[in-house]
Amino acid sequence: MTLLPRTLTALLAASALFAAGAAQAEYPERPVTMIVPFAAGGPTDNVARSLAEAMRPTLGQSVVVENKTGAGGTIGTSTVGRAEPDGYTVLLMHLGYSTAPSLYKNPGYDPDKTFAPIGLVVDVPMTIIAREDFPPNNINELVEYIKANKDKISLANAGIGAASHLCGTMLVDALGVDLLTIPYKGTAPAMNDLLGKQVDLLCDQTTNTSQYIAANKVKAYAVTSLKRVPTLPNLPTMDESGFKGFEVGIWHGMWVPKNTPQPVVDKLVKSLQAGMADPKFKERMAGLGAEVLNDEANPQALDAKVKQQVPQWAGLFKKAKIEAQ
Repeated sequence: MTLLPRTLTALLAASALFAAGAAQAEYPERPVTMIVPFAAGGPTDNVARSLAEAMRPTLGQSVVVENKTGAGGTIGTSTVGRAEPDGYTVLLMHLGYSTAPSLYKNPGYDPDKTFAPIGLVVDVPMTIIAREDFPPNNINELVEYIKANKDKISLANAGIGAASHLCGTMLVDALGVDLLTIPYKGTAPAMNDLLGKQVDLLCDQTTNTSQYIAANKVKAYAVTSLKRVPTLPNLPTMDESGFKGFEVGIWHGMWVPKNTPQPVVDKLVKSLQAGMADPKFKERMAGLGAEVLNDEANPQALDAKVKQQVPQWAGLFKKAKIEAQ
């Protein structure tokens, strides 16, 4: 009789461990929220919504995209960093994840310590475009025109830390000129003013510009990848246009908060890889000029990318004399 309490205690403990394991094995039991730290309808949002749908079958739950904008993506990113590490809040962010520590004195997260990587998703080239009535008709004419009229030309971007800001920084550095830079609160208002002929130039992702290029609503001059983009075959690369080594690829990755249980991380990695292999997702990304990074959809590849990118952009910003805010 004296052994009964101990036996009962052991049984209860075993039941608790079994229940905990079962609960973890059943992840996810409810929808997963994918935080995009930029505005709805923008380039990163386009990738996220296609990916969310593609991941759903493997996860067995819907993935709800939520936009948390502001401060170059740091508000949404840091929100995920503070979330419960249970796999129900994931981050879909572009290379701004690696640039924010150099652009902001307190971005709200440490790229090496706050998150656990899931994997790389896509790499998106940029396009250098202008309002449809801008005088230059090709990249060579554009370069000459900019150098001759640098004090009169405006370069729009979607705000500090946005992909368009990073590409614009590299462009003016390559040209050796200073242009009037106009930051907006998101890609949509920047594009709207370009379409409305209120600004002259914009350097933005093909996921956002392809539709306007196809409709001849903007003038397109070049792409920033080292190879021509299949969906924009007539646009030369900056590299072949005389700017050797000029390359800006806006890679996107997925993260979860640090200390997320390994079985949950593994499930998300599996779901990400399955989603990226989905023919509809691949077709959608190809139509937007984005390269699906199937071979790098894993934590190791994303971790290596961040470690390489953080110091690279820090050096560029220092050269361009861009100080952290």
